[in-house]
Amino acid sequence: MLKRTFIGLLRSFEQTGDKAKDPQLKSHYYKLSKDKAWEEVLSTLKKMQGYKVLHDVQSVGEIVLEKRTVTGRTMDITVSVIGVGPVTSAVDIYSASRGSLGDLGANYRIILDIYRTLDKKLSAFKTTQA
Repeated sequence: MLKRTFIGLLRSFEQTGDKAKDPQLKSHYYKLSKDKAWEEVLSTLKKMQGYKVLHDVQSVGEIVLEKRTVTGRTMDITVSVIGVGPVTSAVDIYSASRGSLGDLGANYRIILDIYRTLDKKLSAFKTTQA
């Protein structure tokens, strides 16, 4: 956690992916078709307190959110839903802070918060690989 804060002093974004060194930032997979995963992810994000869905484009699988922190900073978050097979989808998240200063790990915590919420809602469909 302390390491994340140090990284956050310099960096104002965080992202997930298959090649992430931090296991917490690896892509999350669900045994759902892309369309079904899209519906589930979008409806879950719309209900998350403190997050505002700005727009969503199902054809490219992107949902853009905004979150304001207690310090008044605005975070821009993009959640991508990617079909990796007929019945498997991946979800990746990119979160960035507006402004030039580091985020003190806030983007990292936002990603973990979104993944935790999605994993809870989609627990029956969670899988470890593509």
